Amino acid sequence: MTQRDPGNVVLDAAAKGIIEQLQEDGRRPYATIGKAVGLSEAAVRQRVQRLQESGVIQIVAVTDPLQVGFRRQAMIGIRADGDLGELADQVATVPEVDYVVVTAGSFDLLVEVVCEDDEHLLGVLNRAIRALPGVRSTETFVYLRLHKQLYNWGTR
Repeated sequence: MTQRDPGNVVLDAAAKGIIEQLQEDGRRPYATIGKAVGLSEAAVRQRVQRLQESGVIQIVAVTDPLQVGFRRQAMIGIRADGDLGELADQVATVPEVDYVVVTAGSFDLLVEVVCEDDEHLLGVLNRAIRALPGVRSTETFVYLRLHKQLYNWGTR
């Protein structure tokens, strides 16, 4: 998901309630959500569509990559020169990359990759990431096991 401008989306109490309902169960029926937040099924459907179109939410099946055939997952710290936004956009086009964040601290970017095995990870590092203009150095943190992954932090 590409980061969109959060400044142009206003979340009222109903929208926040819808989001929280979907965080608990992304397959929850609109009628059930409507009862919980005080809206009709049609109103919930329209609001969910607007939330998706604006980039506020995605409704997806979240998996443990290790359990669906991807045996190597890693976080890659990138130290860079030049425009970090441009580099983040380039890194985001790599198919194996599922997360890109511009950071402050030891690394300029943090990038999560999901690969089939170590050989695949090595190829992504050498041919797709380290080869990009502006990448000065990388440090790879290989995941041994996914211990916790939640998306139910609610709204504010």
